[in-house]
Amino acid sequence: MCKLAVIALGGNALLRGNQSGTIDEQEQNTTDTLENLIFLLEEGYNLVVTHGNGPQVGNILMRNDAGEQIYDIPQMPLDICVADSQGGIGYMIERMMHNVLKKHNIKREIVTLVTMVEVDKSDPAFENPTKRVGRIYNKEQSGKLAKDKGWEFREEVKVKEGWRRVVPSPQPVSILNYKVVETMARSGTIVIASGGGGIPVYYDENGNVRPAEAVIDKDLAGSLLASSVGADEFYILTDVSYVYINFNKPDQQVVEFLNLADTRKYLAEGMFAEGSMAPKIRACMQFIEKGGEMSVITEAFKLADKKFGTKITMEYED
Repeated sequence: MCKLAVIALGGNALLRGNQSGTIDEQEQNTTDTLENLIFLLEEGYNLVVTHGNGPQVGNILMRNDAGEQIYDIPQMPLDICVADSQGGIGYMIERMMHNVLKKHNIKREIVTLVTMVEVDKSDPAFENPTKRVGRIYNKEQSGKLAKDKGWEFREEVKVKEGWRRVVPSPQPVSILNYKVVETMARSGTIVIASGGGGIPVYYDENGNVRPAEAVIDKDLAGSLLASSVGADEFYILTDVSYVYINFNKPDQQVVEFLNLADTRKYLAEGMFAEGSMAPKIRACMQFIEKGGEMSVITEAFKLADKKFGTKITMEYED
């Protein structure tokens, strides 16, 4: 049976920090990243691709805001904005993938799925919203929106008198269409799914699917997706070539191979910063704990060069 890998595109895989975010920039970054996946296809892997959506969904929210203020167009809720970003980014990845495969004379079907991800409405995250989304408002604007829409705001540290909306970031519980993803992926179709962490939904008391005004960590959702479809390997493509311990200290050290026990120990010691590397480490650990063979964290454009990347397994690689 062909090996199955789930690839999570993040960091500069789609958009680099020094770029304005034009479609030309995003398409070129996507193409460069997808070129690095070709070796997996040539080695016979089946692929599922997932991706982040932070800058893109932020822009959608700001367009929402401008449309309401200028043209009186009703704002769409956060779940619709996440779905919009899944469709737009998925389309871009799918189209660039078609062109990359054509260049390498590889024939594979590609499909993008708008993906719902279940969360638990009793998750403590709903009592403590922390994820900042959308534009920055002044105190008067944020106060009015809090009153009119019930939104919560937190003061921005780097912007004087700036306030930004915060939403919960609950744990993903299940990928609603993972069986479809697995069936198609194992048949050889390249599946793009669970973008931006998925659209957060929950089941109400009647068993109906309801939207949750929240966002899900894309790496944790990617890890859950990888475990759900029985993937052998899980890759997180970001903007660093390796994971470091003692990062930015005189004794900073690259780690190329980590076993699960040492990874858990370093995480407990605070070696990985919250808000950057720690969520990625947790996602990789969860995949290994659920039976995955290997997780890899590496730079988006260096995956094909196997000398790069930190590999996490149950035990050390020989």
